Amino acid sequence: MAVQEQVYGFYIPTVTLMGIGSHKEIGNQIKVLGGKKPFLCTDKGIVSAGIADQISQLIKKDTGLDVVVFDETVPNPTDVNVHDGLKVYKDNGCDLIISLGGGSAHDCAKGIGIVATNGGHIRDYEGIDKSTKAMPPFIAVNTTAGTASEMTRFCIITNTDTKVKMAIVDWRVTPNVAINDPLLMMGMPPALTAATGMDALTHAVEAYVSTIATPVTDACALKAIELIAQNLRAAVANGSDMEARDKMAYAEYLAGMAFNNASLGHVHAMAHQLGGFYDLPHGVCNAILLPHVQRFNMIAKMYRFADIAVSMGENITGLSVRDAAEKALEAITTLSRDVGIPRGLSELGVKEQDIPIMAENAQKDACGLTNPRCPTLEDVVQIYKTAL
Repeated sequence: MAVQEQVYGFYIPTVTLMGIGSHKEIGNQIKVLGGKKPFLCTDKGIVSAGIADQISQLIKKDTGLDVVVFDETVPNPTDVNVHDGLKVYKDNGCDLIISLGGGSAHDCAKGIGIVATNGGHIRDYEGIDKSTKAMPPFIAVNTTAGTASEMTRFCIITNTDTKVKMAIVDWRVTPNVAINDPLLMMGMPPALTAATGMDALTHAVEAYVSTIATPVTDACALKAIELIAQNLRAAVANGSDMEARDKMAYAEYLAGMAFNNASLGHVHAMAHQLGGFYDLPHGVCNAILLPHVQRFNMIAKMYRFADIAVSMGENITGLSVRDAAEKALEAITTLSRDVGIPRGLSELGVKEQDIPIMAENAQKDACGLTNPRCPTLEDVVQIYKTAL
């Protein structure tokens, strides 16, 4: 009997530094990578919080190098944002990229890096593995516990002409070094903590029910779900709870390990349209859509949803598989409400008349390729409407 070949990759940064105080190693990592003119991609919030200056001074002290700071990153970074940053990078003769912040800063920096060495326009790289050359040396310093963009091969950039988020999935955009220090996450306000935490939960859940999940990604996803269920409420309630912050940093990284290799699903395919169309916060969109999309998916992976319920701390003893799976959806909804996520998309200003075009675009999003159940266009329209 012939055996069908199946090959799975596992992508991760070469070096990952975690734990309290790990950001202080950035100078050593720059030396190892051989950078002489560091470019720091961040946003004005990180600058005003003093974190960008803190990192720049640390680099100057440990390496003697001056840092070129680009602080124009916007939420849901655009193709224009990328090329503005690229001009600063080139004009200053930079040779190493540091991203500092959450997903927007990391994605903008990845876009800058891929065009810096490959040329052309960022739009040329939408899709899977479109680049041919390595990016400049890249260090991603994370300040949120959600997107995992500091360690993934995903880069999401909004096309300003179509208002569609482009999914660039390319192993070459994986940072060389990822730094996750909970000390840098202490200043996150409750709403951002909640949104990024639910983003991480979405990553873990979608990876666990993905059509290309493996035992390796399963282990990462289930542990991430467990840590989020145990620590997100505490991190939202008290941002100075160092143990909760530390555990959430591990959780978002594990969730990143899971989806970076098992990919995602229709929650992300649909959330990308909301972000591109309305410029809405990605984590909040994911959180609202998550239980609705997974209810649609449940019949495809019922046993797996029962596993998710257990990881979220639910007692499924004596329950049927269906009832256990329902417990997972209930637990997700309860967590979302406990941390203050809006109950529906209408609270974010989403209009029913825009749903058909967003549903059409969602069906073209690469993230939907690994969703466990194949929705029709009408299915996606109905999920959007249910989530209103």
